[in-house]
Amino acid sequence: MDVRILGGLSVRENGVSITPTAAAPRQLLALLTASADQVVPVTVLTEELWPSGAPRGARAELQSHIAGLRALIAGALRGAAPAEPRPGWSDRRTAEAILVSQPGGYRLDTGGGAHDLWQFERAAGAGYRAMEAGDLPRAALRLGEALTLWRGDPYAGVAAGPRLRREIERLKTSRLSVLDQWIEAQLGLGRHAELVPELTGLVARHPANEPLHAHLMAALTRCGRHDEALTVYERLRLALQGEGGMEPSARLRRLQRSVLAVRDAEARPVFGFRVPGQYAPARPRLVPAGAFG
Repeated sequence: MDVRILGGLSVRENGVSITPTAAAPRQLLALLTASADQVVPVTVLTEELWPSGAPRGARAELQSHIAGLRALIAGALRGAAPAEPRPGWSDRRTAEAILVSQPGGYRLDTGGGAHDLWQFERAAGAGYRAMEAGDLPRAALRLGEALTLWRGDPYAGVAAGPRLRREIERLKTSRLSVLDQWIEAQLGLGRHAELVPELTGLVARHPANEPLHAHLMAALTRCGRHDEALTVYERLRLALQGEGGMEPSARLRRLQRSVLAVRDAEARPVFGFRVPGQYAPARPRLVPAGAFG
């Protein structure tokens, strides 16, 4: 089974789509993929489909949706066996063995297939470990691989109840964390000039995200664009005030003071002044071919 959720929902068995078009079974399949290879209790499924309370006959309706999903799976299994069977694939797989009834719930058995979320988590984990080891080229490579798996918002086009909404928010937060570390690695490799356009778009989409604004300020400062970096800080400050009267964190305030110090020092050079290393223009560094995808 091939599962993709980092964008629109796509589930394929034996190379054939089993993703329903109707809203309720599509939502049900989405929740099963969120816990693929694990039992999802009936109570969780009913809470997702009927967040205001399950109506009379909800259990029968749920079983009807399960039967519909199994019919799609059975149709996919009637096709020819894949030319190169994946680990765990068997010609004995049945719809009931893939969408399994277990005491108290149901389990979607991927049969050892691919899941883009698992691929994302593996690549991200390798990137984080590389960052901790100080291996910036490898960190940039693996974190970049994780980010390229995203085709859009997770579960785009799926009607989301409370469980899926929480999962969607978790995934978005995870992606922003990986993006933050990828940018950190790229800045460490001296790619500040190339990052400015992308970071400008990111802060426009996330006007109150402090890490992204901090990265853009650092990149602009390294490019000698101090006034623009200070404008970025001011926009963030106004956005935070508009969201609840908050002020930028102490880290961002220190960064603003550092940018001011660098700008003033370059405007009025003083003998013996040292520009903070993290904002001084970086020397070009050799990066292995293909390190950035």
